[in-house]
Amino acid sequence: MRDLIREFVKKHGLLDEARLEEAFRLEEETGQSFEKIILHKGYMSENDLLRTLAFALELPYQPGLGEEIVPDDFLNNVPVGFARNYALVAVGRNNGAMKIATAFPLDTHPMDDLATMLQCEVEPVLAPRTEITSLINRGYKNKSGIVDETMEGLREDDILKEAEAIDASEDLLATANKAPVIRLVNMILFNALKMRASDVHFQPFLDRLQVRYRIDGVLYDMEAPPKKVQDAILSRIKVMGEMDIAERRMPQDGRASVKIGDADVDIRISSVPTSHGERIVLRLLDKSARLYEMEEIGLEDENLEMLKRYIQYQHGIILVTGPTGSGKSTTLYASLQKVNSDKLNVITLEDPIEYQLDGISQIQINEKKGLTFAVGLRHLLRQDPDIMMVGEIRDVETARIAIQAALTGHLVYSTLHTNDAASTVTRLVDIGLEPYLVASSIICVIAQRLVRRICPDCVSLSEPDEQELFDLKSIGVSMDQFPDGKIWRGAGCPNCFNTGYVDRTGIYEILPVDEDLKEQVMEGMSSSVIKKSAIDRGCRTLRMDGASKVVAGVTTASEVLRVTQLDAF
Repeated sequence: MRDLIREFVKKHGLLDEARLEEAFRLEEETGQSFEKIILHKGYMSENDLLRTLAFALELPYQPGLGEEIVPDDFLNNVPVGFARNYALVAVGRNNGAMKIATAFPLDTHPMDDLATMLQCEVEPVLAPRTEITSLINRGYKNKSGIVDETMEGLREDDILKEAEAIDASEDLLATANKAPVIRLVNMILFNALKMRASDVHFQPFLDRLQVRYRIDGVLYDMEAPPKKVQDAILSRIKVMGEMDIAERRMPQDGRASVKIGDADVDIRISSVPTSHGERIVLRLLDKSARLYEMEEIGLEDENLEMLKRYIQYQHGIILVTGPTGSGKSTTLYASLQKVNSDKLNVITLEDPIEYQLDGISQIQINEKKGLTFAVGLRHLLRQDPDIMMVGEIRDVETARIAIQAALTGHLVYSTLHTNDAASTVTRLVDIGLEPYLVASSIICVIAQRLVRRICPDCVSLSEPDEQELFDLKSIGVSMDQFPDGKIWRGAGCPNCFNTGYVDRTGIYEILPVDEDLKEQVMEGMSSSVIKKSAIDRGCRTLRMDGASKVVAGVTTASEVLRVTQLDAF
């Protein structure tokens, strides 16, 4: 086979001899398949590689699968997780054998497993991973047989009767003897947690109930149960959250707790009425998730040292700002871990408590019983605290008490929802706080966003296309900043579900409240003037910090553009 690969590569001028020999050598040394090494190194495009392998292995190559239909035998016998992980999907039959599209023909073990599942011979057909993934999504999206089977003959009265008997904190893995709808909901939640989803959306349409997962900040369409089971699924979720299942015309909020083995997961549930039925969104909070250190959250050296200096202050307010889901709580927890010691009294007010911290008193906000951030903060001042963390400044009353705490010798951490660091100080003035109080109490403002990291398993250096060149120019990066004029990009692999990204990291804009900024706040300067002045004094904006991570190969320009705005001032 190696001789055939050499012949094809040389004939078409696809790869030089040295790189080809290096790929063969790495295959022997590491045990990794030839095609994965070639793609990982970026030596050949996927199309050229598949054409080469098709020639060497005498296998058919289908560059497009848009017209193919996945056979029912495959859908019924192969779990969607297996198909996605190994990028394998059936595209028809040939004399009793199942034709299987694959992008990795030299990785034979998954094909053997597939033959066992299907109880028939399998014949590989080469196809691009993106085409395979798209066909998998189409095939399983339209598959309702399993759902129909589990729901057959089941009345909603039976569903609710069994659902109400379930313990509020159940193990998702213990599905034996559960009602079908409970097994279905548990399966959806289990898959969401396995895929690192932060939110699960149940969105009703005219003909189906679409389930969507938010993974690393991006929404993906997943299962789509038929319309007839919509009420049963949504009722089960509302029962879990101790919500009123009879009320379908008003928004509701609920909470639940589930287990996966020994891990506890808190779920915040929100429902709103829509024209096609109730829409429910679940926020998943994994209590077993580890806490991050300050050195792990994406702070570059200069910003890291600056933040370490500010969290050692004896009094003042440190504000972390950004939209929901931008990692503000993670930054605050990392800071608290750094300063937590036996000599300090640290108390937090949170809604909800996302992580458990040893040695720190954590208080859960309960607005139904009157324990708001403002009320809790007022009582915290009587607890002789050194450091207080207030989950969010939601109103002027909470802001005033936080400022009072800062001016009377306490260090206060909190969050606010603004677009950047400069607009945070002007926002506090706009909501009714006196400029002299804002200037004298706030010591530092941190704006942040989360960008997806390039998958380490499939990252490679590649020539940028026109769109990527435009994106790089938009964030102020030139091609001479990259080695050999190539950019870092994730090709897509089973580890990242063929997205090219795994996990996220933070980009930061840290604005110290120095004497110049204090004067500007007192004079009522606009946020754009404050921002320009801060940049002149050395402040790095969110987009600037993101650009440095693009050059370092941590993320891509499109990710930075997705989460940041143009630096206009």
